[in-house]
Amino acid sequence: MTSLELSNVRKSYGQTAVLDGVSLNMEPKEFVAFLGPSGSGKSTLLRIIAGLETLDEGEVRLEGRRIDTLPPGERGVAMVFQHYALYPHMSVRENMSFGLRNAGMPRDEIEARVVQAAGVLEIEPHLDKKPGQLSGGQRQRVAIGRAIVKQPRLFLLDEPLSNLDAALRMRTRVELAQLRRRADAAFIIVTHDQAEAMTLADRIVVMNDRRIQQIGAPMEVYSRPANVFVARFVGSPAMTLLPATLVPGGDAFARIRLGDGSEVDTRVPRDGLPADGPLQLGLRPESVRVAADGTAQAEVELVERLGERTLVYGRLADGAAITAEDEGNSRIRLGDKVGLRIDGTAAHIFGPDGAGHHAAAG
Repeated sequence: MTSLELSNVRKSYGQTAVLDGVSLNMEPKEFVAFLGPSGSGKSTLLRIIAGLETLDEGEVRLEGRRIDTLPPGERGVAMVFQHYALYPHMSVRENMSFGLRNAGMPRDEIEARVVQAAGVLEIEPHLDKKPGQLSGGQRQRVAIGRAIVKQPRLFLLDEPLSNLDAALRMRTRVELAQLRRRADAAFIIVTHDQAEAMTLADRIVVMNDRRIQQIGAPMEVYSRPANVFVARFVGSPAMTLLPATLVPGGDAFARIRLGDGSEVDTRVPRDGLPADGPLQLGLRPESVRVAADGTAQAEVELVERLGERTLVYGRLADGAAITAEDEGNSRIRLGDKVGLRIDGTAAHIFGPDGAGHHAAAG
């Protein structure tokens, strides 16, 4: 049985469409990330699942039971918001138990659940403190604990790490990864941070323009993007996209000519490409290496030193921007002209409609 099933979910605010026919199936205990830019519909979709928004069309089912007609408290889900939404006048213990007390649960069971959740999140010493006495990371853990005590079938996390600094974000990310191993529930996290999605999720749902653009495992989405949007949005730095034309003839795989005249042999099957129309060659930075004997040449506009590697941002002779990698102790400087060796076996080709065509498997 699927954990969560979304069927043709649509939502509009007046004449403005927010979600346009979104469908998704989740497996039991699966961790899924909704990844996309602001305005893509991901938070609205999460709120519809939680019952904080109504849908215009479609259905939401949790473990086979339709829940979009139920009030939030009866859906079997728990939501953790971007802002902690803790009651400042209540202690941590009272904040975590508030929902259970409202539901009329016996006091001893409430206490047992609160203590258990506090142990999981390592906040036992803070149970009698007020939120104002806690750090941002501790307050976020209290918010997560408030969801854990409900023992939901589905956790909904709405950008829960965005208000934390870099160090706390990393630690809380680890805590979420450990929590999903212990909890008998599925997880959905909404984020615009691809590092969170790539690190935590079993599958990523990439959203844009009211629709799902691609669903897949993190490295599948990275290495075989469905279209130009996914290619540019997933990956840091973004994939280079170069205007290109198909060289006539050749073998079963496409040979591509770039705007500067250089040519790249790819492993993308020629037969699957559109017969006419403009193409774009997609290259991840790790597929372009600085090399004196490279077949292309670029003028360097920016050098980003990351320790173990150096990212080189430059422009080809036709003005097209390209990103390449060099060794960590690179001596390249702004304004240098460098040769580039392009690994065509890892290249992608995007057709006039933006759809991705990738190297043949194997």
